[in-house]
Amino acid sequence: MSWRAKLAVGLLIMLAVAIVLVSNRLLTERYTNDTRSRAEVRLALYTGNLMAELQRTSVVPLLLSRDPELVQALRDGNYSSTSAKLIALQSQIGVASIRLLDRDGRVVGATNRNILGTNNRNAPYFVDAQRTKDTIFSAVKREAGGFDFVYSRALLSDSKVIGVIVVSVDLMKFERAWAGLQDAVLVTDSEGIVILATETVWRGQPVAEALALRDPPSAISRALRATADWAQTPPDAYVRGEAVMKTEARIPFRGWKLQTFTAYGSVREQVNGILALQIMGFAILMAFTFYMLSRRAWSRSLTFQRESAELRALNARLQREIAEREKVQKDLEVAELTLAQSSKLAALGEMSAAVSHELNQPLAAMKTYLAGARLLLQRKRPDEALSSFQRIDDLIERMGAITRQLKSYARKGGEAFEEVDLRACVSSALAMMEPQLKARVVKITRGLPRQPVMVMADRIRLEQVIINLLRNALDATKDIRDPQIDILLSAGETATLTVRDNGHGISDLENLFEPFYTTKKPGEGVGLGLAISSGIVTDLGGRLTARNAEGGGAVFEMQLPILGNRQEAAE
Repeated sequence: MSWRAKLAVGLLIMLAVAIVLVSNRLLTERYTNDTRSRAEVRLALYTGNLMAELQRTSVVPLLLSRDPELVQALRDGNYSSTSAKLIALQSQIGVASIRLLDRDGRVVGATNRNILGTNNRNAPYFVDAQRTKDTIFSAVKREAGGFDFVYSRALLSDSKVIGVIVVSVDLMKFERAWAGLQDAVLVTDSEGIVILATETVWRGQPVAEALALRDPPSAISRALRATADWAQTPPDAYVRGEAVMKTEARIPFRGWKLQTFTAYGSVREQVNGILALQIMGFAILMAFTFYMLSRRAWSRSLTFQRESAELRALNARLQREIAEREKVQKDLEVAELTLAQSSKLAALGEMSAAVSHELNQPLAAMKTYLAGARLLLQRKRPDEALSSFQRIDDLIERMGAITRQLKSYARKGGEAFEEVDLRACVSSALAMMEPQLKARVVKITRGLPRQPVMVMADRIRLEQVIINLLRNALDATKDIRDPQIDILLSAGETATLTVRDNGHGISDLENLFEPFYTTKKPGEGVGLGLAISSGIVTDLGGRLTARNAEGGGAVFEMQLPILGNRQEAAE
């Protein structure tokens, strides 16, 4: 080989090395910036979720401190139903736990009944709440590790503190959510102490000491992949010996900060893929150079060229497939997260609407009885007023039973069935509807058999269905000059209850039993009554149907299996 050929080969090698080094530098900076941008987006999401949870829970103590039942329980010292009320509120609000402390710091009501009677007199959330009489946030370190995050507020009566309500915030769920991601995440308070972290050993430590911990191996060692220092810009920090980039954001709450530590991820792999293509190109160029220098290897060089071209095409297709698969995977992850959040919001909306729909009737009746009791007391007729108070107590018991049954729309089974006389259920439902029936002039006709009509059912849920049918009939005849509702109960092979009205009829029979379908004006109904009723009747082994009557109006029929032995005995 001549000196010119050697010089050309040497220059080509130097050019290749220079291009690879410059490409490595530029590509590393580009992919590193992309990785940092994605980490900053995730950081903003984490901060927003954490702040939303804190703000949502901060209003709970204020609302509970004004609850008349809790204030009255502290005044009277009667806490028999306090824990049950707090448990019901916890399931509706979605907080970690709720505690009610009396003026001496003793737990008199709690969602965790095991802590009833314990004393929290020296707890900071109890002391501070009494001093400021405002909502106080406290982070209390546990003996077993970690922190309890609580909001507390004093309950006042005649401007005097009679107790403290304590609401715990479940921030540990964010740790569990972060633990499944590739980032290492921690939250520090105003003093720089770690209060939340994906690594449990970090809690309660300053950030520097937490990052210095090496044993035992943790999720960071599994989540972060090693990468050489030359392949990236100087790292922001080292976590367990791994070079990572650090992103930090201030949480607008008591000086908290949220930090994430993200590995450079696929920076090395992406850079290496492009460098491999460049090196391959230079290899092809070198082969072509040697081909030009050596005529004797002509045929061999042609074969090498064809193979190199195929390899380049295959590599390009492989790179495109890899990029497409990565994009599809990312889109799938985003879709799964969006679907999960939408499902939670939909479930929460259905439950809230159902609670409002099913409790309106008892609440309206309670309002009527309270007005009557007040009038009787003003007229010095306490004995008759006691009857109204007893009815209110029965309505409260019914409301509790209804809230326990609201889960029937989303989860079936597990109900307590008993032998029930369907005639008694109709009478009880009419008694419940008495305030609404008295408020309007409606002709009610009843056709009930003299003999018992026994079915196997849950009495509360069965009365709930009958009340929904009567209420819909009452609403349907609101604009009718001579409203009339017919109630017919018959016993044959099945027990059949028919409710007919002379209203305008049903315009859409197909979607009548679908959730949230309603023909009422906004604010008058949410379209859950018939959907819940249909589900209840199905659970009882029967069916609920609807049709339009020939002379106008709507007809609803509820058919239930009748108890054969009782029917034969009655005959």
